[in-house]
Amino acid sequence: MALIPYESWNTVSRLQDELNRVFNTFAASDTSGVNAEWLPATDILEYGDRFELYVDLPGVDPKAVEITLGNGVLTLSGERTRLVHEEKEEPQVRRSERGRGRFYRHFILPDTVDKEHVVARGHDGVLEIRIPKQAKAQPRRIKVAA
Repeated sequence: MALIPYESWNTVSRLQDELNRVFNTFAASDTSGVNAEWLPATDILEYGDRFELYVDLPGVDPKAVEITLGNGVLTLSGERTRLVHEEKEEPQVRRSERGRGRFYRHFILPDTVDKEHVVARGHDGVLEIRIPKQAKAQPRRIKVAA
């Protein structure tokens, strides 16, 4: 008879991972697409003159990400492909946490963004998108003609 070591924390860790996956998917469902296989983590920062989005996309060529802005919605889509192993033997996956396949995110933007001057660049596995705000119209005094 073979003895199998009992790892109580392993069970708790798996449960926690599963709960995190469920709640992260639920929390992000408002920006996910129906066909998305995973959702890249995104930070959104707002400054007085701009918005900045930082999207974690390691393993994805930034030039292959489709970015569109229309009707007040910023949309990101692309794909992270499966790693190709040089070994002839296919590895046995022990744990897989990194999403693969198609991703799709959309963000609703306020009317104050300057759609004509959006800039995106990728570096170190992070896609950075800068969205400037439009200059606010300044009130002006209007003289009444006599």
